[in-house]
Amino acid sequence: MSASTPPSGRAAKAADYVARTRPVVPPIYQSATFYLDDIAYKDIQEGGGLTEHWYSRFANPTVDAAAAEIAELEGAEAAMMTSSGMAAIATTLLTLLQGDRRRVVAARQVYGDTRDLLVRDLPALGIAVTMVDAVDLDAWAAAIAEAPTAVVYAEALSNPQLDLTDLAAIAGLAHEAGAKLVVDSTFATPYTVNPLAVGADVVVHSATKFLSGHSDVIAGVVVSDRETTTEIQRRMITFGGCLDPHAAYLVWRGLQTFDVRLARASETALALARRLEQHPEVTAVRYPGLPGYAWRETAEKLMRPGRGGAMVAFTVRGGNPRALAVMRRLTIASEATSLGGVETLVSAPFNSSHFSLSEEELVANRIEPGMLRFSCGVEDAETLITDVERALDGTVEP
Repeated sequence: MSASTPPSGRAAKAADYVARTRPVVPPIYQSATFYLDDIAYKDIQEGGGLTEHWYSRFANPTVDAAAAEIAELEGAEAAMMTSSGMAAIATTLLTLLQGDRRRVVAARQVYGDTRDLLVRDLPALGIAVTMVDAVDLDAWAAAIAEAPTAVVYAEALSNPQLDLTDLAAIAGLAHEAGAKLVVDSTFATPYTVNPLAVGADVVVHSATKFLSGHSDVIAGVVVSDRETTTEIQRRMITFGGCLDPHAAYLVWRGLQTFDVRLARASETALALARRLEQHPEVTAVRYPGLPGYAWRETAEKLMRPGRGGAMVAFTVRGGNPRALAVMRRLTIASEATSLGGVETLVSAPFNSSHFSLSEEELVANRIEPGMLRFSCGVEDAETLITDVERALDGTVEP
């Protein structure tokens, strides 16, 4: 064949070949489109193209595999993946905030970008937003009753304060008012709590974090009943926030070690929290597994016994400058944004996740000067704790 001879039809359709094997690891369907047949056409015409695989913005086998794993972890009928955690949150809220009930009541203690969505972007679209303290049930009740409400929104464990919202109580308030409870369970994870089991209607995660677990992918997920999930998926298709197949594979791969990683990281987090309570340079420690945790009764009601999670928040004596100095002395834990990986990551919320808040807003949201947020990884616990203690003692040069 000369260089100018075009490829044969057989070579051009080499993708038709399907190996007659049963792989242990699902393949990555790195294809934007799939061959059409009568089954696909029927799905497009009758079901909107959400079931059969014909175009990867709608559905993709690798993406579906990751979603199915997460649905099982959450005890849900269905799940759908998105291109990021914020895509999951925004798409969910914009889907549910339709009609004449364009109002959301949300916790004040939320991730910084979620707060921006609530206080800046939704109001710009004509959606009313009321924010309340996440742990004040009276405030929740009053705000929900104030006007017709479509969505009640909270984080199970708040970022970064680790306030624990009484999801069961708030679900009751929401449902009495005809609203749906949407819960961001990124910090809590299915390892510690399943919000759907205590009344939540929709759960969202930044799958970037603990679900994928290796700090190498950006992804989100929405989990709910099949009807609600389908409704949100339709909106995601229009907005274009679909997840890439290779990214979905990385999420699927991380999920295979989810319980093992979380068990190890949670043990380390509890040990670290206990030691920090005894350290003279630490003024406050927040961790659900501690006896003195402020919302221990709620934790005993919602969280699985002995599973406090992998996140620890603590406040260093000396404010933000001292907290920064402590971070820079660490040699095992790494100063970086994000969380949920196999490595321990530490950040100061005031200049990272919540940089957009004023000093007054930080304090009002229980983010004290000097607060550090630790995401414990799978390193040897004693080695990590020694690293933190040395940094607090100032025995390592910054």
